[in-house]
Amino acid sequence: MQRRWISASLLSRYTAFLCCLLLAAMSFWDLWQEPGAPWPLAMLALGCGLSLVGILDLLQTRRAVLRNYPVIGHIRYLVESIRPEIRQYLLEADDDRLPFSRAQRSLVYQRAKNEPSEKPFGTLIDVYQDGYEFIGHSLRPQPEAKPEDLRVTVGGEQCRQPYSASVLNISALSFGAMSANAIRALNRGAQLGGFAHDTGEGSISAYHREFGGDLIWELGSGYFGCRDAQGRFDPQRFATQAASPQVKMIEIKLSQGAKPGHGGILPGAKVTPEIAATRGVPAGVDCVSPAAHSAFDSPTGLLEFVAHLRELSGGKPVGFKLCIGHAWEFMGVVKAMLATGITPDFIVIDGKEGGTGAAPVEFTNHIGMPMREGLLFAHNALVGAGLRPRLRLAASGKIVSAFDIACVLAVGADWSNAARAFMFAVGCIQSQSCNTNKCPTGVATQDPLRQRALVVADKAERVRYFHRNTLKALAQILAAAGLTHPAQLRPHHLVRRISPTRVQLFSEAHVFLQPGELLGGVSPHRFYAESWSLARADHFEPAV
Repeated sequence: MQRRWISASLLSRYTAFLCCLLLAAMSFWDLWQEPGAPWPLAMLALGCGLSLVGILDLLQTRRAVLRNYPVIGHIRYLVESIRPEIRQYLLEADDDRLPFSRAQRSLVYQRAKNEPSEKPFGTLIDVYQDGYEFIGHSLRPQPEAKPEDLRVTVGGEQCRQPYSASVLNISALSFGAMSANAIRALNRGAQLGGFAHDTGEGSISAYHREFGGDLIWELGSGYFGCRDAQGRFDPQRFATQAASPQVKMIEIKLSQGAKPGHGGILPGAKVTPEIAATRGVPAGVDCVSPAAHSAFDSPTGLLEFVAHLRELSGGKPVGFKLCIGHAWEFMGVVKAMLATGITPDFIVIDGKEGGTGAAPVEFTNHIGMPMREGLLFAHNALVGAGLRPRLRLAASGKIVSAFDIACVLAVGADWSNAARAFMFAVGCIQSQSCNTNKCPTGVATQDPLRQRALVVADKAERVRYFHRNTLKALAQILAAAGLTHPAQLRPHHLVRRISPTRVQLFSEAHVFLQPGELLGGVSPHRFYAESWSLARADHFEPAV
């Protein structure tokens, strides 16, 4: 009985392989009988080819499935390789966020193409589901503002060249991660639409400069574009780059949403002469972004670096970007602001849900604070220290729609940044192959043939249209709520459902500190009081 079972098992596992051998043998016999006949010759080639595959499967040692199921086992790997595409195009529901839903992507595509984005027959969202959010409307709607008027001035008392920023700008996208044509299209769209384009930490490339769109120069721990041979910050190189009229603001990147506290490396094979010239590194050598900055090692040092960059840039707005981690570290920076009198012109809060680049799964899923919590914490810390009026806050992390913008503005932001939404605008289809250099639409690749598919003139118009149509929708939301400018949005304008029978204003659902509340050391909110007591202006380590 056992011998018969083993024989049946072997037969079922090797059936496909045996059929290939049989096909090869029969084709050989037919060809022997009728030399030169095309059909037997084709079948012989097919049978021999598949038989050779089966033999190699039996001899290889890396894949157990192929050793047990020669030839036919390859079907498993084929189906697995196209599983994301099958799910995205055939099985994915409109509201499945993986990480962006079909509905979100469609909204961007429609607005980027300047097509109507209205939907008939009512909402598809379950408005009685926990977590549903909405904005209350007014019985006295206001006139709709112009999209170009939805701006905020960035630059405090210590800034000599303030910048009027749109409430929606392009978040950090580096040349090297993005293709040359993608950078061109994004910057041309920013120039046409009158908004800013963050360079990412890969420095300012020729493609950022080509069309003259406003730039926010992001300065990461590698100091690309302003480093010496040892990778340290070079003040003279920085001053030369920052003097460009195209550079409107400078942003020090402390951490980013997808992988806060994690450095990065661009393998030497990908460091082309062009990327090397842009970053100021040797071609063909691994390009390392350390996890921490070498120019400072304390909250006070960070602010002194901010002041130094502001002076070197001729008084342009200087700020920093981070994903909130340890609460006492950010509180330490706030304490250093009070101690030194140095205030950044802006702070960008990146959420852990953000991030265009590849990152370890554990970091993507479990490191860093989500954007709204981080934004609310930073806003409260600055309010509690009496510093909030002296600087601007921005938010970045899965911003797609006008409602997304309204939500972050209502809980403390002055403007918002988006990266992946603008990637959709230039053609990204969320294939999630950004780290393979095989982007199917030419957005996130350095392959010259692949990026050739991205036509700059067309995609630049889509960037402009997406920005304009999104801000037009925001202006309509504001008008319906009885407001005329995004700065008027407050937590009490937003509502969240917390049960099937109960909703709650954001002003009730979240803690909001009073101005100067932390200074007396008697805040009734335990989390903020304890974090404040642990914070040190002279060190990132907690006080114990």
